[in-house]
Amino acid sequence: MAENTLLERLDGIESRFEEVGTLITDPSVMADMKRYVRLTKEYKDLEKLTAVTRRYRDLLGNIDEARTVLADESDPEMRAMAKEELDEAQSLLPALEEEIKLLLIPADPEDAKNVVLEIRGGTGGDEAAIFAGDLFKMYSKYCESKGWQFAVTSASEGAAGGFKEVVVSVTGDNVYGTLKYESGVHRVQRVPATETQGRVHTSAATVAVLPEAEPFDVEINEGEIKWDTFRSGGAGGQNVNKVESGVRLRYMWKNPNTGETEEILIECTETRDQPKNKERALSRLRTFIYDKEHRKYMDDIASRRKTMVSTGDRSAKIRTYNYPQGRITDHRINYTIYNLQAFMDGDIQDVIDQLTIAENAEKLKEAEL
Repeated sequence: MAENTLLERLDGIESRFEEVGTLITDPSVMADMKRYVRLTKEYKDLEKLTAVTRRYRDLLGNIDEARTVLADESDPEMRAMAKEELDEAQSLLPALEEEIKLLLIPADPEDAKNVVLEIRGGTGGDEAAIFAGDLFKMYSKYCESKGWQFAVTSASEGAAGGFKEVVVSVTGDNVYGTLKYESGVHRVQRVPATETQGRVHTSAATVAVLPEAEPFDVEINEGEIKWDTFRSGGAGGQNVNKVESGVRLRYMWKNPNTGETEEILIECTETRDQPKNKERALSRLRTFIYDKEHRKYMDDIASRRKTMVSTGDRSAKIRTYNYPQGRITDHRINYTIYNLQAFMDGDIQDVIDQLTIAENAEKLKEAEL
């Protein structure tokens, strides 16, 4: 991209940054939580872009100054210094331009959100549930390495171990922007513990990564929610059997995309505190509705992209874990690595980085930057 074209794109960035900085201190804006959150996010994005823009303008100024010296100066020593400065500035320019191009791509407003992570055993019976448990441990260790909070909201254990279904809330910095690439079908090829003949079986588990909705993202008539309480099952001592800490909510919701009304049923037994369980069940309800309402928007984005790296059909097979070969293959970018044990121990950042690079390349092409 020509320098003047990139500068045209950057025109007005600093003035908008100053304008937003003033707006977020306005009491009337602070009283409108939805607008305040949107402007605060814009301010953070513009802050990064403004800093890089200033560095870019300084670098271009240094290049022009060095060229002027080379054109007008006859002193060999001055010319040598100018040539050295010019070479250094020009070597820094391409990387800085790439950084600016990526920052100019409109960020997904969902990226900064926390997530609800759902893992379900799919095809393969007991082995699928065991594999879902393996994925649960993998994400647990990865989130721990990132310093994120990883809390189980509800779980249904498999007969031979693992989970038929487990729902987790993950909170931290840029969680959805990182984990969104994990949505889809994960396939495992290995000899199950229950297999007596030593034959390799193929099983699958599905992963859904949903951006957690804020209270102002969706409208819910809380007066229409029907609540039930029950005694939690499983380990936990006498409290589990004597106190009705588990909560179940039922809510009739009309899907604006289809016009159909459906009953949403959510249970939460995460804590021994009933009010906390109610709060978390309500959070899951908001996230469920938000996800449904935005599915069409996400599908529209996916339809415009060739690789569908992070959006689209959640029933699509995205990754294979081959134990006999110690291999993981991500089918969206045809990327294969041979460190399966480390990967299952939570070392998944390399694949996420490759998926991020692929999506950014796609976005740059789409934006014609």
